[in-house]
Amino acid sequence: MPSATPNTLIATFPRAPGTSDSVRIKCREMLSSALQTGDDYIAIGADCDELGAQIEEYILFIFIPKKNRVRSRISNLKDAKNPNLRRNVLCGNVSPDRIAKMTAEEMASDELKEMRKNLTKEAIRDHQVATSGGTQTDLFTCGKCKKKKCTYTQVQTRSADEPMTTFVFCTECGNRWKVCFFFCYFILLYPLVN
Repeated sequence: MPSATPNTLIATFPRAPGTSDSVRIKCREMLSSALQTGDDYIAIGADCDELGAQIEEYILFIFIPKKNRVRSRISNLKDAKNPNLRRNVLCGNVSPDRIAKMTAEEMASDELKEMRKNLTKEAIRDHQVATSGGTQTDLFTCGKCKKKKCTYTQVQTRSADEPMTTFVFCTECGNRWKVCFFFCYFILLYPLVN
């Protein structure tokens, strides 16, 4: 089997100093093993032992407690659903100091990032004022399109002895605003969306 050419991107980083600390040695071995998940490291020609040592070194000097940080890196590097992270580290696209600093969200697979993004969108949508299902009315005139085709919903947003807040949605252009009544007189009109 022909020998792989060494990865020149990673060679630009200084070599990690040696250590006699058994915990640090074990962390380096586990990181190296995680980088060797799959056969990518052979084709890329990465020195997984050195990369593991560099990552451990950066984690040591950046973070305490480091055990959880090392475990998190190992778990994400071994993740079969996230091979791009491991490949990017092996190729040098993600440097050892960068992976040492990455959050769980940054290390997540593209699939997981998309799922989190969709869940966030869904949560925001669920907590916004309803855009449909309100009561139809022609009592309000939209400030944008000047039409009277609206729905409204009333919500008690302040204390119980104060009037309810009316949220209005124009079904023509999608403009939203809120109306506050005080002693049956209109006093405020706040645009919710520009």
